[in-house]
Amino acid sequence: MHNNSRLIFETYAQRYFKDAGRVLEIGPSDFPSPYCKLTEEGSNQWDTLDITDDDRLTYKGVDPYSFPIEDESYDLVFSAQVFEHVPKIWIWMKELARITRKGGRIITINPMSWPYHEHPQDCWRAYPDGMRAVSEDAGLEIILSKCESIESRGFKKVVPGIGMEWQSKKRIMISKMLAPLGFPIEAAFDTVTVAEKPTD
Repeated sequence: MHNNSRLIFETYAQRYFKDAGRVLEIGPSDFPSPYCKLTEEGSNQWDTLDITDDDRLTYKGVDPYSFPIEDESYDLVFSAQVFEHVPKIWIWMKELARITRKGGRIITINPMSWPYHEHPQDCWRAYPDGMRAVSEDAGLEIILSKCESIESRGFKKVVPGIGMEWQSKKRIMISKMLAPLGFPIEAAFDTVTVAEKPTD
């Protein structure tokens, strides 16, 4: 989890986890994941799923387009830094919708500006318009979808790039000195989308 993704989660997504009930996180980076740690631990059942064979997963070695989960099993399905690695996102989003209960939510956070990083492949960068299209195609209603760099708030000019915490201290120091003169700061931009499965 990079810093801007954490800030995006705290600003737009975290509130939906309060008393969410049954949560499924896809592609956790640790156990519990950094995002799970940001929620009120213990208030939800938090299951995990991935294509890897890690024994700590609730569902391991899963086909990315066909989960071994019954229809409408989860109140909230969450993924961060996963969307960009799924080649057929239009099929994947329909699978997320299938396992989400009516009235439940699907929350995705995906990098918009991060450099290429295969895991095992890197396929997409999506703006809110793209997230709206793939979500609506899966029969979901958008509650919110935003692309933002919260980590760079306070700077006048920002260009999409890698997160500030991944840049050298020297580069950050020089950027901050030059920013008041109109030079741009490079920072991460991420897209967060909250979609809901209709009740009818």
